[in-house]
Amino acid sequence: MPPSAGPESDLSAIAMQRSVRKAPLGGTCRNAVLAVLLAFGTLGLTANAATAAPDVKPYDDRLLRLSEILGAIHYLRELCGANEGQYWRDRMRDLMDAEGSSALRRAKLTRAFNQGYRSYSRTYNTCSPSAQTAITRFLSEGSSLSEGLLKAFP
Repeated sequence: MPPSAGPESDLSAIAMQRSVRKAPLGGTCRNAVLAVLLAFGTLGLTANAATAAPDVKPYDDRLLRLSEILGAIHYLRELCGANEGQYWRDRMRDLMDAEGSSALRRAKLTRAFNQGYRSYSRTYNTCSPSAQTAITRFLSEGSSLSEGLLKAFP
């Protein structure tokens, strides 16, 4: 059995999912989030039996970046007093439901989300003007990524 397949990858995915669930954060700029959600909701980027490579998609780098952005926003919005509960994490879950066609894909998406969350939790302990600027930039980048995916993969 190859080292990349089997129960270890399943356990890794489960562990990463649990660590995402432990992060209680949220946000408030719903318009930007809705743009991201609408874009992915209409993309229909679900796995397909006719796909040549089951775990590799031409848009994976962009999805991983979007996952990382969602993790960073999830942390920063709560830090800056947003009262949205698990809103951003729930959007990540929506993305995983649409794109996490295998344990490996789910693990990669979760890893990117957690990386975004953790990197900004190490950088910011209080809501500063630079944290608010980062939020604004991430919302803009996430929206641009979504729009780009819509255009490239209708």
